[in-house]
Amino acid sequence: MKLKGIRVPHKKHTAASAPQRIPVPKLVTIPMSMHIGRPAKPIVKRGDTVKVGQLIAEADGYISAPVHASVSGKVQKIDEMVTAMGAKVQVVVIEPDGLQEISEEVKPPEVNDLTSFVAAVRNSGSVGLGGAGFPTFVKFSFNNDLSVVDAVVINAAECEPYITSDTRTLLDRADDVFAGIELLKKYLKVPRYVIGIEDNKPDAIAKARALAAKIEGVEVQVLPAMYPQGGEKVLVYNTLGRLIPQGGLPLDVGVVVINVTTLAFIAKYIETGMPLVEKCLTVDGSAIREPKNVIAPIGTPIADVIESAGGCKSEPAKVLYGGPMMGIAVPDLSAPILKNTNAIVVMDEAEARPPKTTPCINCGACLTNCPLRLDPRAIAKAYKMNEPEELKALCVDLCMECGCCSYVCPAKRHLVQTNKLAKAVVRSYDAAQKAKKEGTK
Repeated sequence: MKLKGIRVPHKKHTAASAPQRIPVPKLVTIPMSMHIGRPAKPIVKRGDTVKVGQLIAEADGYISAPVHASVSGKVQKIDEMVTAMGAKVQVVVIEPDGLQEISEEVKPPEVNDLTSFVAAVRNSGSVGLGGAGFPTFVKFSFNNDLSVVDAVVINAAECEPYITSDTRTLLDRADDVFAGIELLKKYLKVPRYVIGIEDNKPDAIAKARALAAKIEGVEVQVLPAMYPQGGEKVLVYNTLGRLIPQGGLPLDVGVVVINVTTLAFIAKYIETGMPLVEKCLTVDGSAIREPKNVIAPIGTPIADVIESAGGCKSEPAKVLYGGPMMGIAVPDLSAPILKNTNAIVVMDEAEARPPKTTPCINCGACLTNCPLRLDPRAIAKAYKMNEPEELKALCVDLCMECGCCSYVCPAKRHLVQTNKLAKAVVRSYDAAQKAKKEGTK
């Protein structure tokens, strides 16, 4: 038995589009928070000259990631911007000189054991490049207890409509992917590697199988093209049959999950020493004139990326970081490309127009199609009644916000948005209960 989901239009228009490097923009805006955890701390100031790959911000705390210059040029200012999520974050704004000079800091790291390997991954600035943005090195931090992991799942599912940047990694950089596997075999000493990939990517499957045959312990599992196949809990269950517990991590069931592009980047960093300074991403959507994959310096304005795809053929009504299921709408086209930006999807009015919402008809489609078998109807009711204990009983925190419930709802109710709000209610309630308990001690 496999966890289910929904069938969505693939719209993989750019699967055959090898990525093209776009021109260096006139200005890059590099946020200090492009990862889960604490923002990085800038170590440059206005007027400083920087080069490609130079450290411009240090990780601030354990769950954090350093940030590097994606262009050579002069630091114009240290400023603040409001992110697409509504939070304020520090940014380093750099005016490129067009030379793209490489920093003297860029050199292959010395790696000879697990500790130095984890340190190298941390110093690379690597985060989950499939969209999550979790600092990668944390996944490999086992306190040298290698016995806790017996399998690595490589996420090449790429289940959202439009996005094909991971597919291009397997097609164009398969050698880097398998060099990454060899590194994990050497330092993590994990015996089993499973590449999970959907069946709508035949060329990538063939490439992966050909290379997997050359490495012991590597297998390719072809999965149904079913959204959200790439969700961590879904992928681990559908490839290994292991159920990640509520509130748990893959590590709790002996698994490390890593995105295929992240793995390829790590291998390239160990070889060259060039940190994470550019991103391959898909540019597509009903308003885009020439859908394609591109490689852009981190911090490039979205407007420049859209221009590299021929601009818009119709007035854009909505622009997303990511795909149409879990993507986040951007406030304006000056917003920068981030480390974890895997796509820019630009919708015209017809595609972006929200459908009219009508009352729930209790059909149960949301429950039937939720990959984790949550009950969005009951969650919505408990949220409306402000019942945090009931929300906890309904396991609302398990919701991965994949949007399946909203997609299948015939009444077009905003179920995933309600789930997000309900999770916030639970967090607030738990914090209040904790404060109350500590106040009585």
